[in-house]
Amino acid sequence: MAHEQSSERRTPQLLSLALQSWPIVIGLTAVTFPTWKYITTQSWSTEQGSHAPLVLASGLWLLNHLRGETRPIQQRPPGAWAFVAIASMAVAMVLFRTAAVIELEVYALYGLFVAVLYSFIGLRALKALWFPLLYLVFAVPLPDSLVAAVTNPLKLWISESAVNLLYVAGYPIASSGVTIQIGQYQLLVAAACAGLNSLITLTALTLFYVYVSHRAEWRYMLALAVAAVPIAIFSNLVRVLILIMLTYYAGDAAAQGFLHNFAGMTTFAVSLVSIYLIDKLAQRTIALLAERRGQ
Repeated sequence: MAHEQSSERRTPQLLSLALQSWPIVIGLTAVTFPTWKYITTQSWSTEQGSHAPLVLASGLWLLNHLRGETRPIQQRPPGAWAFVAIASMAVAMVLFRTAAVIELEVYALYGLFVAVLYSFIGLRALKALWFPLLYLVFAVPLPDSLVAAVTNPLKLWISESAVNLLYVAGYPIASSGVTIQIGQYQLLVAAACAGLNSLITLTALTLFYVYVSHRAEWRYMLALAVAAVPIAIFSNLVRVLILIMLTYYAGDAAAQGFLHNFAGMTTFAVSLVSIYLIDKLAQRTIALLAERRGQ
């Protein structure tokens, strides 16, 4: 009965808060709409940003799931502090949009989200939710220059490794810059190695899996995230080999159609399974070491 009464008291309070805050909601919607439009139409529609909706959905679910645990320490900050936090991020968004610096604009949008959350739950609860907030950063589109700086050397190394392996195996293959020539077909390194974008997705999902499964400390999470890097690189090498072989035996149309996407999904699934097996092996090793120490 007491629980029902407290729920009934909270409902009018929430309704009253929503009615009082509707000008702020409309204002924030108007300010953030252009940024969301860019993210959904220009970033999420590309292979580089296709992971973001999955990360955003799972991150918001985790944030809502853990928010209940922070209720004892939730305390709304003074209105002036909340206003400063929200207004500064909103102004930053508008300034970055005016300057056409889209990379910083999307990070200002993330900062605005954190500021709004802070205005409802306070700083202590915000610190307690550090992991879902960190995880949601992976949903923010990375600057193209940063992605290129990280992935371009890996793309060249992977393509050269694939060419060398197939050349040793006796295939008529060679490479020149960003082009791979096998038989009468040509492949662009950029297209063949596009799966390197899965490195970001795999790292994010690894952190999510480890946290949800074990609530592991940050060192263990970092170790598995580091292990995801060579796994993603090796998986992408296998993907490139598959695409080259498909092109050689089935033609360019087959390799760039359904089989191209199937190869990408297969290698990504193998990466996830590899992370799962490494985690299970690490957990078993830790348990055995703890048992030996106990003896």
